[in-house]
Amino acid sequence: MDETTDVHATSEPRLIAESGTAARVAALAEPILEGLGYRLVRVRVSGADGCTVQVMAEKPDGTMLIEDCEAASRALSPVLDTADPIDRAYRLEISSPGIDRPLVRRSDFERYAGHVVKVEMTVPIDGRKRFRGVLVGAQGDAARIHNEDAKAEPPEFLLPIDDMAEAKLVLTDALVTEALRRAKAQERTQERQSHERSGETEREARDRRHRHPDYSRRPFRPSRPAAQNEGE
Repeated sequence: MDETTDVHATSEPRLIAESGTAARVAALAEPILEGLGYRLVRVRVSGADGCTVQVMAEKPDGTMLIEDCEAASRALSPVLDTADPIDRAYRLEISSPGIDRPLVRRSDFERYAGHVVKVEMTVPIDGRKRFRGVLVGAQGDAARIHNEDAKAEPPEFLLPIDDMAEAKLVLTDALVTEALRRAKAQERTQERQSHERSGETEREARDRRHRHPDYSRRPFRPSRPAAQNEGE
């Protein structure tokens, strides 16, 4: 994932979308989320806990904090209650896409180049519907995927994104490492922004932490009790 990759606006269309009930929920959720500055990633309706409607969303930079999920839930709940797209009681769940996330936009296939993906097509290509390999990137409205089996032919697949039923990152050590690096970078950015709002510079923050260390983060070690009598 390249930090310099241009992030598309919230209105960038999804090329992989839902069908049936999930599509009805997505049609209601997408404009609401866009109005809040988020992008809809995917809607899933499952039978978990009776019925669960999971709405995956993110900011254009790929992040989604707990506060963002709460804001999206407050905005979506009354709209879904009024439109009533589900024919039974359900539980609404707002979440980030996660590390092994679905890829639904062209920019997703650009941003996550270099990581392993698995793809299921709606129509067969060369007699097969399922593919897995290293994502090379996007070429037009298709994704280039390096064949995971280096000895097999062809060495690369060019798969039309519009014809994909699902595309998803595979959880690997490299993907987890990259996600942790991005999380730390995001934390530093948020801390810097917080300091800027309070008028405190980063150097002042470091000096403050040095003068007043946070002992609450140190492990508690109980002191050894003194012997009551000599020889104990």
